[in-house]
Amino acid sequence: MTQIYNVLRRPLVTEKSNYLSGDLQQYVFEVTTDATKSLVKDAVESLFDVNVVRVNVINVPAKRTRRLRSRRVLVRRSGYKKAIVTLAPGQTIDIFEGVK
Repeated sequence: MTQIYNVLRRPLVTEKSNYLSGDLQQYVFEVTTDATKSLVKDAVESLFDVNVVRVNVINVPAKRTRRLRSRRVLVRRSGYKKAIVTLAPGQTIDIFEGVK
């Protein structure tokens, strides 16, 4: 059984997650592979003191990439699980806020 503090691995900051956090009040986290929607909701509510409306969980598949010098060698990047968390209107998480 995972603890609440071990569910969230790191926040994912990309162009898409920036748009989601700015306009739709949705925040994206990388979570452990055995995390469920209820575990993610409890972790975000307890760590950031916000009200979570909805949680979507996505399994991101593994991808193959090439090495830079020898183009024949393929390296497999492992897959992970990410969660998109929707907050109640008017609430934000300060980690995702940029320079003000």
